[in-house]
Parts: sequence; C-alpha cells; structure tokens
Amino acid sequence: MNWSMEGLLIMGSFAVWSFRLGTCLSVTFMLLALPFMREAQAHAYSASYSTLELTKSATYLTFAIDELSAIELAGGDEDGNGMYDQAEFDAVKDRLVSVFDDHLTVTIGGETKSWTQLDSLVLERRGDESKVVMIAQYPPIADMMPFSFKDSLYKDDKKTNYVNLLTSLYGPQKSTAALSAGDRTWTIALSGDEYAALSEWPQKDHAADSSEQGSGEPAVQPNTGKTDVTSGWVSFLKLGMNHILGGYDHLLFLFSLLIARQTFKQYAGMITAFTVAHSVTLSLTVLGIIDVSPAIVEPLIALSICFVAVDNIIRPNVSHRWVLTFLFGLIHGMGFADILKEMDIPKSQLATDLISFNAGIEIVQLAIVAVLVPLLYRLHRYKFSRQAVVAGSGLALAMGAIWLVERVSSFL
Repeated sequence: MNWSMEGLLIMGSFAVWSFRLGTCLSVTFMLLALPFMREAQAHAYSASYSTLELTKSATYLTFAIDELSAIELAGGDEDGNGMYDQAEFDAVKDRLVSVFDDHLTVTIGGETKSWTQLDSLVLERRGDESKVVMIAQYPPIADMMPFSFKDSLYKDDKKTNYVNLLTSLYGPQKSTAALSAGDRTWTIALSGDEYAALSEWPQKDHAADSSEQGSGEPAVQPNTGKTDVTSGWVSFLKLGMNHILGGYDHLLFLFSLLIARQTFKQYAGMITAFTVAHSVTLSLTVLGIIDVSPAIVEPLIALSICFVAVDNIIRPNVSHRWVLTFLFGLIHGMGFADILKEMDIPKSQLATDLISFNAGIEIVQLAIVAVLVPLLYRLHRYKFSRQAVVAGSGLALAMGAIWLVERVSSFL
C-alpha cells in the first residue's frame, strides 16, 4: 500500500514536471512575442533603404523608410489607422524633417555635417507598400579624409528590429551594407587616386525614381576591395541573425515543429527540409525570379503555425513531417526575403550577401534546435509528456490564429 502510494506520488510529480516544462517552453515564446502583438505583422521589419552617392560636388542621399516606422518616429496618424492621408502627412512633414536631420548624419574628417539642401520629402504608395522618401544633399567627401554615414533612428529603443539597407556609390564602384542593431555606421576612406576617380556630378538620377532601389542601375563596378570600406558580408550575417530573432512567427513555427515526439532521424530530416526549402525561395525571391505579394505570404506563414499546431494536437505520433516542413519552408523563405527584395545589390556581391544573410538565419536556427531538442527528449521520456505537447501546441495555435486574423484584415 505504501509502495503504491509512493509510486502514485512519483508519477504525479513526473506529470506535473513534464507539463510544466512543455508549458514553460511555450510560454517563453509567448512572452517574447507579446510586446509585438500590437503589430499586425509579427514578421514585418522596421526598415529603410538608403542610396548614398559620393561625388566631388556633393554627397547625395536618397532615404526611404516604411510608413509605419515614420508614424512611430514622428506621430501624426490622427485617425489611428496606421496610415497617413495627405493632410496628415503634410501636417507632420516638418517633424519628419527634424527627426531625419537629427538622426541621419554625415561625418567628414571627424566633423559632423548637416545637409546643405533638402530636395524633397514625399509619401509614395506602390502596390501593398508605402514609404516616406527623402532626397537630400550633404557636403562632398574630402580628399584623403575619412567619411562616415550614421543612422541613429530608434537609438533609445533596445527592442527595435530596425535596419537600414544601404547601397553606396563612389566613382566606378558600388558596395552594400545592412546597418542594424547597435552598429549602424558605414565608413569609407578613399585614397588620392580613388578620390580623383569620383564623378563631379551624380551618375544616378535620385529624383527620377527615389523609391525603386533596383531600377536605373548606374554604370558602376562593385567594390574591388582596394578601398577601406565597412565589410558588407559581416553586416548581412548579422542582419540574418537579427532577422530570425525578430521573426517571432518563424520562431513559433519552428517550436511547433520540434515539440512533437520524434526520433533524431526525424528531427534531422525536418530541419534539413526546412533549411533547403526556405533557402530556395529566399534566393529565387531576392533574384526576382519569383515575386509573391506579402498579402499572400504573411497570412500563409501564420496559417502554417496553426496547421502544425493542430497536427500536434490530433496526432500523438507524427510521421513524414519533413514533407509538410518542406512545403511550409517554401513559404517562410519568401517571408525571409521580403526585406532584401528592394535592395540594389551588385550582381558580383549578390551571392556573398545572400549566403551571409542565410547563414545568419541558420546559425540562430541551429542554436535554438541545439537547446530545445535535448530538453524535449527529456520531456518525452515521461508518459505524461503528451499533455505538455497539447498545451504547448494549443498556445501556438492561439497565437497563430491571432496573427492570421490580423494579417488578413490588414490587407483587406
């Protein structure tokens, strides 16, 4: 009798422990995502696209930032619909000018320079996307002096996922960089010969097409490596890491895939399928071979979370999950690529930047798998782990359903 009572107590403690572990793993993801629940798209980045052209007469900047970020930075959305109408935009223009003037700075030879001319500040709508676009001129780079461009927008927001995707043109050369996290300064130092090769006037017509980063590519060559310029591939590696860490929908999808009871072989096949699938569509989307609207991709990403969560709940033993993972991975890859689509990356740098970005995603993804899988193996040793899987999947289903409704309604 005593042995039976002791056995029941042990079994009960195992049940409580396994349930708590599964619930804690789920709640961890929920807590990470809750601060961002106010946004209709958990995956959407706060992003800007800059083209910086250095000439002997002036430094030309075209800066385009998404409309929601502009509203966060300067306010002015009086009706609270997440968009500017023309009257609201006209009323907030001076505030936006002040914000950009304070936080987009050029330094030449250690001395900070303000812009010398503000050419335009407009609100542009193209398809599903809206941007605030500014064109400004700064003093020219000086011979043999270091030059830097710094973006300090959101500098006091420790939780921001803001990134500035920069294309820089100087003489016959071009380079790209992703200015993200706390490292949002691009620097360059031209030799005397390289300064002599600079154009007197801009090669790119900044006013002709200020927001379409990929059109009208000037006749320039990629950076040859002779110039002392901030490394681009490292910035894209960091961007990939920050991108997946800020993509709470992708993380929740990964968690939903992993929480179900599986063998090591099944885990390996599933992770491989997801990696291959999202790498394919990420590359095809950035290359412009496929182009699926975010109005389709973003709701499908939320739907993928719901689908896998329901599958976990109704099937105690999952099989052939790598097939499902591959199909949904194709969709997630298009979501990963969304931030890079509009960046004018030189063809010779495209492979390096794309591989670096994807590698950053994989580093974080594998780190998460390395932490979660041993914990899940321990959880699944106990017979009451099934309740924990159902609880965790239920939380994932609730979150995915909320995102699905928000994303569908935001695009209607």
